[in-house]
Amino acid sequence: MTKIVIQCAGTKNENAGRLVSPDGRPVEFVASPERLDSRERIYARPDERRYDGITWREFLTLYNADGTNPQGLLPAYRLYKNDVYERLVDTCGAENVYILSAGWGLIGARFLTPYYNITFSQNARPEYRRRKSDTYRDFCMLPKVDDDAFVFFGGKDYVALFCALTKSVTGTRTVYFNAATPPDAPGCRLVQFNTRTKTNWHYECANRFIETV
Repeated sequence: MTKIVIQCAGTKNENAGRLVSPDGRPVEFVASPERLDSRERIYARPDERRYDGITWREFLTLYNADGTNPQGLLPAYRLYKNDVYERLVDTCGAENVYILSAGWGLIGARFLTPYYNITFSQNARPEYRRRKSDTYRDFCMLPKVDDDAFVFFGGKDYVALFCALTKSVTGTRTVYFNAATPPDAPGCRLVQFNTRTKTNWHYECANRFIETV
């Protein structure tokens, strides 16, 4: 079975849940919380330690394992506003769809994920932009042994993370791109997707893929 990896999106659903601090303030995960200040919410990085000594990433793992979801977090495939994520799950099955998140790493479609504002986009404000030099303990939720084929839909800024987190995969890895120059993706099969769409072209590419399944 082919497994799908699609990059995350900046636009989240309005009903996206948030983790909260003991005093009830919502937590917003960003790349550089030191650049932001607010009394109404807490800004944090995923690998920053909480008040109880564990990181928010560790806490999110425990939160998912608990099974109660008191904060009403959405599964990753429903967190983002574009319907292509749900279409991929409906077509390929949730167990075969992964989200490549600039904040959390490679997560399964069903993984309960809080609202966050972290991106690789060069056009994003500095407090939200993750740089290549930043250290993240990214999730990699792939099976330990996986010889399935993988297909990646995402922009060039996300290709390096896709390659790093799927390097243990023994099956074929296909990366779609639409730039004149192919991305640097060692060990991957590169397929050019021709379209006049420049922004979020990978949604069109993923929808085209769905039509062929």
